[in-house]
Amino acid sequence: MELGKAFLISALGIKAQDARMKVIAENLANANTTGSGGGDPYQRKIVAFREMVDGESGVRGVGVSGIVADKSDFPTKYDPGNPAADASGFIRMPNVNPLIEVMDMRDAQRSYEANLTLMEASRAMLLKTIDLIR
Repeated sequence: MELGKAFLISALGIKAQDARMKVIAENLANANTTGSGGGDPYQRKIVAFREMVDGESGVRGVGVSGIVADKSDFPTKYDPGNPAADASGFIRMPNVNPLIEVMDMRDAQRSYEANLTLMEASRAMLLKTIDLIR
């Protein structure tokens, strides 16, 4: 594999994991954001990945195809004093589980680091090749 292609593959992976971490951070920031006036609470978002093919080099990598809403049900919590409570005193909470978000963030972080390590190894190989040519 050409070293330039390795850089491109790593860059695509880093970009995709960066987008994933931003969405996870948004989910965590809104983990307690309830709807006001009977509206829906914050709905968890998930990054959808797809295979990308670079037209110029033919390199296959990963890309973000979009950010989709998690369709799971909203949990309820008994809080009769909350202005968003229904007649029974329940409010709908966001479908964000902070534990799952933290685990997803660790996975994204590890994938990001793996791509960064590949970039560093490719750079070292390229520098070694230049040294040999001299």
